[in-house]
Amino acid sequence: MAGRIRDDDIAEVREKAAIDEVVSSYVTLRNAGGGSMKGLCPFHDEKSPSFHVTPARQFFHCFGCQEGGDVFSFLMKIDGITFIDAVERMAEKYGVQLRREDGPGPSSRPQGPPRARLIEAHRLAQEYYAEALAGPDAIVARQFLDTRGFDQEAAGTFGVGFAPRDGDALLKHLRQKGFSDTELVTAGLVGEGRSFYDRFRGRLVWPIRDASGDTIGFGARRIFDDDRIDAKYLNTPETPIYKKSQVLYGIDLARREIARASQAVVVEGYTDVMACHLAGVGTAVATCGTAFGDDHARVLRRFLHDHEEFRGEVIFTFDGDAAGQKAALRAFGGDQNFVSQTYVAISPDGLDPCDLRLEQGDPAVRELVARRVPLYRFVLSNVLTRYDLDRADGRVDALREAARLVSSVRDRSKVDAFTREIASTIGVDVDEARAEVRRATARGSRPESRGRSGTAPGQSGQSGQPGAAEPAGPPAPPVPDLRDPRFSIERETLKLVLHHPGLVGRSAKDVDADDFTHPTYRAVWAVLEAEGGVDAGVADPGWAARLRDRTTDPATSSALSALAVEPILSAKEPDTGYVHKYVYRLQELTTLRRITDLKSKLQRTNPVEHATDYNRMFGELVALEQHRRELRERAMGS
Repeated sequence: MAGRIRDDDIAEVREKAAIDEVVSSYVTLRNAGGGSMKGLCPFHDEKSPSFHVTPARQFFHCFGCQEGGDVFSFLMKIDGITFIDAVERMAEKYGVQLRREDGPGPSSRPQGPPRARLIEAHRLAQEYYAEALAGPDAIVARQFLDTRGFDQEAAGTFGVGFAPRDGDALLKHLRQKGFSDTELVTAGLVGEGRSFYDRFRGRLVWPIRDASGDTIGFGARRIFDDDRIDAKYLNTPETPIYKKSQVLYGIDLARREIARASQAVVVEGYTDVMACHLAGVGTAVATCGTAFGDDHARVLRRFLHDHEEFRGEVIFTFDGDAAGQKAALRAFGGDQNFVSQTYVAISPDGLDPCDLRLEQGDPAVRELVARRVPLYRFVLSNVLTRYDLDRADGRVDALREAARLVSSVRDRSKVDAFTREIASTIGVDVDEARAEVRRATARGSRPESRGRSGTAPGQSGQSGQPGAAEPAGPPAPPVPDLRDPRFSIERETLKLVLHHPGLVGRSAKDVDADDFTHPTYRAVWAVLEAEGGVDAGVADPGWAARLRDRTTDPATSSALSALAVEPILSAKEPDTGYVHKYVYRLQELTTLRRITDLKSKLQRTNPVEHATDYNRMFGELVALEQHRRELRERAMGS
């Protein structure tokens, strides 16, 4: 096994891998001031952005879920890869040659091919398929594209290719490139039966790419009548790099336009995405062989920058048939995933974007999107078409079903607007509609959703565990909030030390762990001292990341990443005066605590019976008071 990667090479990769560039492949980031950028956290669902990236310190931190770290931590968390894989991926991207020391590598490396190998196999497969599309055996594939309105240039833009009908053509090609059968099966490119075979043989194939542009899978369409697999579309199975519930076709091409326009158009197929982009709707994406779900919504929101302060729009396109209406109902069920307004766009003729472009041209596709209507209005209209609203009983039944629909919406802030829409459309009093929605909500509440004792699911009464014995002794006091104003001096001082170690310099030479009253801040300072103190960070751009790597305590690690990305409180670039205001004030507060303790001891000491101790403590008190005044003067710059 190869030896471990040299530490100085890892440090070089960390320094060269621009964290804002890497994170922007997964999250739309906007300027947050103070040298920081922010966006919606990819690690938890949130409505307002609390995920910050600070390029100058190569750190990220989410103030919502407390995830944080450097570029390697980010990739390990979001892609589920190992530290070594993250280093190797960034080294390849940023042109760093990795050297390895003698001895075995990390024993914790998981079995199976690393992500880089799977990505490279897909890149070569995509190139192979694209070249095959120009060959004589691919005439049926080219004819299909032509009938759908896509020329050679369009095929090249989207990387469309052809998988030869030979059962193992790609397999042989990739074997020659040094890939093992195990790697190719793991990648989903090759199937295994009585022998190994090309999974997509004899099909027109679309490369499915992640937001950074790496090909991670394929969608393949049946084009020959004698294809032994009846399914019209065959997609890559679940693999270490391909999760269909989190993949959106076209996101690599659409992500920047989605962020710019604050709009996303969700269509139903690969050719619809192509048609939209070629017609000028550059925000179009599609799911890959599965319905649009919650995970897709979370991916889309990160690029849409979907939050209360910056609302956009999500537009779904559906066929006008029963399946399309069912899809609209399903989308409505996930409407609460978005802060942005949701719409639906359906052609009057029931044509999908690809057919619409073929029959009526590019302007018709753009007009389709422009004529969008609110999703809830479309769904409501489809529900009400099943009832005769001219009859009293029809209106009653329509109101009941519409109320059930509205009561299912988890975003309660939207319920009243939907209720008013019901009343207006059906022709009933709005109070009557509200009453019916309340009844539907009550009927929808299940008693099973609460435990026998009345506690919410996941809770277990007073003892913490069902049947568990009461813990011995009083519970430990909770750790104070790191942002409590009591610790503001400690927090700002640590930020200055991490952000500007050279500026802090010798002013912090007398600071020690006892100057920090919050246990987590004290632990941060202890890590800092163990790694050489403030001076060690002056010439080390990866200092904050190195400090974080040296701690195994989650609270300390989280605090380090938060402090590394949080802007300094100063409105301008801090100078030595600003540094002294905090560093010396921190020491002054420590001196004040010692003065308070000493005064308490003096009050408890009899000056006659214990004259020696009393006089010694009194002398210490005078010295401490003098030291406090000196620190105050330094803090004030005098």
